[in-house]
Amino acid sequence: MFGDGSKLIVVGDRVLVSPTQGEERTREGLILPASAVEKNEVQSGKVVEVGPGTPMTPPAEVGDEPWKVTEPPSPIFIPLEARVGDQVLFLRKAAIEIQFAGESYLIVPHGAILVLARDDEPVENVDFREEDFEL
Repeated sequence: MFGDGSKLIVVGDRVLVSPTQGEERTREGLILPASAVEKNEVQSGKVVEVGPGTPMTPPAEVGDEPWKVTEPPSPIFIPLEARVGDQVLFLRKAAIEIQFAGESYLIVPHGAILVLARDDEPVENVDFREEDFEL
């Protein structure tokens, strides 16, 4: 059991989700079909924490000698599409429920997320002036 004041660190391609209970329509307007809600096949929630991504092995250098002792390579991760604060709709059967500091959370593999709802990010206005470029 967790909750001793330590911090949860999500690993790999997993997402920590705070589930919403019993909603047939999300705040973003996604309508969940009654059959999916009744069978508990899909669920929505808010992303609380995101893992570093899918781990990938770094490419080996051509001149490496396999018997040569070197420092282990630092891991490389393919980043996830989900971000903290996103609303997600995911496959419930793939999620694992945990309790942390008195709260219920779900650990969801990134591949089980069906759709993301995200607030629009403001796009910075970039003005291009002719004098900024030289031909």
